Order: sequence, then C-alpha cells, then structure tokens
Amino acid sequence: MIKPTPNPPESESVAYTLLTPKIPSHTPSHIFRIAPDISTETLLAHASESLASASVMASDFATFLEGSQRCTLLGIVQVIMLSELAVNRALDNLDPP
Repeated sequence: MIKPTPNPPESESVAYTLLTPKIPSHTPSHIFRIAPDISTETLLAHASESLASASVMASDFATFLEGSQRCTLLGIVQVIMLSELAVNRALDNLDPP
C-alpha cells in the first residue's frame, strides 16, 4: 500500500534551523548615545516630540505622492500617530494631571 503523505521532519528544531536564515551578530555603533541617567519622563517627552515631527514631515511629503504610494505613506503616518498616542499615555501615567 502506498502512503499518501510524506513523513514529518525528524524534529521541529531541525526543520526550524533549516528554514531560519543565519543573521550575523551586530555590534551597535557608539557614536550616538543616550546618557544613562536621563529620566523616563524626559525620554518619553523627547520621543513624543520626535514622533510629532515625523508625523508632520510624512504628512507633508504625502501631498507630493499619488496612488498607492500616497496610501502607503498615510498608513505610516497613522502608525506614527498611534505610537505618539501611546507615548503620551505613558507620560500621563508617569505624571497624572
């Protein structure tokens, strides 16, 4: 009798290892650093301002695009805005009004 399906892999880890690409280790550059004594509130405030700036820049750039590229960029703007909302909520949680 012929078996209709092949045997499963010997182990999941072997199959996972075969399918997972090798990623070289990466050592980050130390050119730009954030001082370790900066408070969480300060970090979140700067992140909020950076996200707000990124949102404005991407929105302005979207006016020059058409079609699917514009839709893609506006989707990115929405992700930026949601991130900004999350950071602002974290700031509110640190220092309630």
